[in-house]
Amino acid sequence: MVNIVLRILCLLIGYMFGLIETGVLYGKMKGVDIRKHGSGNLGMTNALRVLGPKAGLVVFIGDLLKAFIPCLIANIVFRYVYPDSYMLYVLYTGLGAVLGHNFPFYLGFKGGKGISSSAGAILGLLNPWMCLILLVVFAIVVLITKYVSVGSIVLMVSFVICYVAFAFNDLLCFNREVPESEAAMIESIVLASLLAILAIVRHKANISRLLHHEENRLSLHKSK
Repeated sequence: MVNIVLRILCLLIGYMFGLIETGVLYGKMKGVDIRKHGSGNLGMTNALRVLGPKAGLVVFIGDLLKAFIPCLIANIVFRYVYPDSYMLYVLYTGLGAVLGHNFPFYLGFKGGKGISSSAGAILGLLNPWMCLILLVVFAIVVLITKYVSVGSIVLMVSFVICYVAFAFNDLLCFNREVPESEAAMIESIVLASLLAILAIVRHKANISRLLHHEENRLSLHKSK
């Protein structure tokens, strides 16, 4: 019962952090409602296209930190309480932050796509090798394709593959000799998969544009 309450609490705390919509706040500072320009999305890519590189960077950092900070706190707290399963609670917190970003109740549940926040959640796991691998994968894909959407989708799919590989090679916190820890590992893989599925679903329009060769390529200039 206690563990169920902790899971729900992590989700709720993450969701509350996720409600801080950096794109909306920065846009208002510049006198622009980012929801009414470009793709209407609240994330980094639309901020970059509508308001320029500085805005894109600010929104990216803000959206990343609002997931990273609660995940970091969860990591520190649960690492000592549940040393063989703390990453599970970090992922619950990260999932909550992504849900808050993607579906903010005060904006009619119309938010961003959650990639920057997902990146913050991944950083919150505090696994430098996993982060390095995923950063290299994302950078290579974007440099080759010039599509941030493709890089984002590949990033999240790679995260699941990487997470599973690390988990089954005993490179994460889980102890597969302990039944409770092994169960937590499987549950955490489900959460990692949910993050990836959510990212892909939120990129449905991008996937459609890619198939019709209508997707915008990455540009460091404002839209006219």
